Amino acid sequence: MSSRFAIALGPDGKGHPADPAAACAHRADAAKLSWVHFDGREDETLHWLQEHGGLPDTVAYALTAIETRPRCEQIGPGALVNLRGPADDPDDGDPLVSIRLWLEKGRVISVSYRRLADIDLMREQMEAGTIQDPGDLVSRLAISITKRLDPVITGLGDLVDDCETSLRPEHAFDTRRKIADTRSDAIVYRRFIVPEREALQTLAALDVDWLEDDDRLHLREAADRFARMAEELESVRERSALIHEQLTDLRAELIDSRSLLISVVALVFLPLTFLTGLLGMNVDGIPFAHEPWAFAGVSAICALIAVGVGAWFARQHWFGR
Repeated sequence: MSSRFAIALGPDGKGHPADPAAACAHRADAAKLSWVHFDGREDETLHWLQEHGGLPDTVAYALTAIETRPRCEQIGPGALVNLRGPADDPDDGDPLVSIRLWLEKGRVISVSYRRLADIDLMREQMEAGTIQDPGDLVSRLAISITKRLDPVITGLGDLVDDCETSLRPEHAFDTRRKIADTRSDAIVYRRFIVPEREALQTLAALDVDWLEDDDRLHLREAADRFARMAEELESVRERSALIHEQLTDLRAELIDSRSLLISVVALVFLPLTFLTGLLGMNVDGIPFAHEPWAFAGVSAICALIAVGVGAWFARQHWFGR
């Protein structure tokens, strides 16, 4: 489907393709809903909205702003709403896509810079006649976004659970990478989910005639889901920080144990090195230098010294530390 479209409800109560200019000219006293969606990446979008949208300049600029965060602001009989939802192509940059909506009785104007995963679903529902007013559209969109985000957020919590169960020295480096990625994802999602909950709560409380009681109920339900997801993300962040500290301790213990092993080996060979170095001097007077059993004797003495030093370390419990 095209990223730019216009739909208007017909006499049969179902949505049909419409001319964007005619749909934008649909005023607030219209009995039927018109929805026009634009691609913000098109250069003429702002000029087109100013020319045909009949919108205040502040609204037109807000709809085409590049950087946005979830918000809801009532402007006269309408409302400017910014939401975030999963992208249709999650590999193309930020996993959450912003959609800006101007809602008023009889029409909806929306703009997005990247394709929202739920935009086609909303279009299909309007074409089927299940969306009849702006309240239906925005409430269904909010519920659909929560349904897509809920398993993603739950998956982050499950990944933290897996990291906690695999918190062992042999898995420390792999777990550290996983928990860092999870914590980064949680920060990205929480940045938008918390203000989105506030935006939906504000929208549900607006005093406008195009929001019905069931629409407000669905918006509050979506806001509650966002609140639960925000709490889950906060838990993921805190648990990730705790696991990161535990991993740091595990890595320190692992380094300490390896350093201890190296120290033990060095201390075992220290007297042996001294002995072999002393006997290896190229000077006259080294005892038993010409005896046939001298090498075997020195090797035996070295072995005894090594066993003795090793036994002393074992008695001092160095190997068990």
